[in-house]
Amino acid sequence: MAVGILLVTHEGIGSAILAVATRLLRQLPLKVEAFELGFDADPDTELPRASAALRRVDGGDGVLLLTDLFGASPGNLAAKVARLGTPVRRVSGLNLPMLLRVMNYSELPLDELPAIAAAGARNGVIHDDG
Repeated sequence: MAVGILLVTHEGIGSAILAVATRLLRQLPLKVEAFELGFDADPDTELPRASAALRRVDGGDGVLLLTDLFGASPGNLAAKVARLGTPVRRVSGLNLPMLLRVMNYSELPLDELPAIAAAGARNGVIHDDG
């Protein structure tokens, strides 16, 4: 069994990050899917589709929900999905270093992955004055 990863983002973000991660790592050690919410989509209407995506990635040990922006529609949809019964942890501020870091610690349990994700996001931001 394994933790699944569901990227819940605005349109175009999740699929792009997932494509780059897949290209860099060649094979992802965890089941991952991008669920993108259109800018004009109704999050309540999309809840059944998001729930189905959650079930597809759940490998039996819960799902880490990574969202692009806390408080925006995708993040709010992720909060609703998290209340449906599957063990879930949520982290906002999705970026490529965050997802890569999680993939590098794929053996960890769900409860430890949010800290790993947040560290990956923080450590991936470098202020380079050249």
